[in-house]
Amino acid sequence: MLRDAMNCMLAIHPYRHEGMWVFDDERAGLVQEPFVSGADVILDKMVVGIPDAELGFTLVFSANPFPGFQAEFAWVREEHGGNWYRHEQLGEGWLCPALFRYFDSAPARIYAQCKPRGR
Repeated sequence: MLRDAMNCMLAIHPYRHEGMWVFDDERAGLVQEPFVSGADVILDKMVVGIPDAELGFTLVFSANPFPGFQAEFAWVREEHGGNWYRHEQLGEGWLCPALFRYFDSAPARIYAQCKPRGR
């Protein structure tokens, strides 16, 4: 399993599959892991302006701020083994238990940046 060190930045590469945002991460044992319950809507908003985002983009994230982060999400609550996070303008989204493939516990904040994927 992957685990986040205090200053670790992580990256995944979401893409659209059958109308949903999903990602694969072989190292974490995830294939077509979907973003649901508001997290998908947040991604829709964050990728505006990224050409061909539906074919894939890079999502960089960390429990700590980093240069160029676009959004800071605050932890709201736990539900059904996952965790809700909120951004004032982008809204609220649920991150499923796959979050724990990257973090030992739900971080108080998650910082994120969406950018074009190098092809």
